[in-house]
Amino acid sequence: MKSLIYILAIISVAAVSPARGQTPEEVINKVKEKLDKVNDYEASGTMKMNVSFIKAPVATVKIYYKKPDKLKINNENGISLIPKGSLNISVGHIITNAGKFDMIDLGKEEKTGLRIIKLLPKDENADVVLSTFYIDEAQSLIKKAKTTTKDNGTYELELTYGQYAEYGLADKVIFSFNTKEYKLPKGVTFDYDDGAKKEPDSDQLKNRKGKIELSYSSYLINKGVPDSIFQ
Repeated sequence: MKSLIYILAIISVAAVSPARGQTPEEVINKVKEKLDKVNDYEASGTMKMNVSFIKAPVATVKIYYKKPDKLKINNENGISLIPKGSLNISVGHIITNAGKFDMIDLGKEEKTGLRIIKLLPKDENADVVLSTFYIDEAQSLIKKAKTTTKDNGTYELELTYGQYAEYGLADKVIFSFNTKEYKLPKGVTFDYDDGAKKEPDSDQLKNRKGKIELSYSSYLINKGVPDSIFQ
């Protein structure tokens, strides 16, 4: 009888005790498992650039990726305003190298229930200063990310998923940055809202927010992307 009472007591405690939550490392590792399914991809889509002082049409783009960190965007209009540094500091690149970061668990965002995890580089000379991920734990998908770098400012990402969610690949990415921290290539000109074509100066870039929307229509995953694409 005593043994039966003891067993029932254990079952009762287990029933009322909350399940152990995932550690930050476990959450990040599950995200990584999805991303690790992708060795390379070629994606088609459109890019909409929203910078207050620049007039630019919606462009058709091809996006190429290859492990571990090769990423290229071909824009039919000839140039992307996406800051150069961000191409090598993608969400996937940080997740892949998560072992090089210390993780801080900030619990869950009140409104969305997304798990908030900050990553601090162990190497003080790393390009990334701080990254914050907002993760859907049930689906192991990053929904929002904010990364601060030494040389290229702070970037924010919002990601929406659809048919390629099993690979951790988004259907839509909204990329936001401060144009003051963006370094334009020399000699680059844009069509401005007043119809003139000229090179932006520092006053025009100062304290302006830039936003780029990438909408993906299709992916070709793990079909092979040659290294020559990235040259």
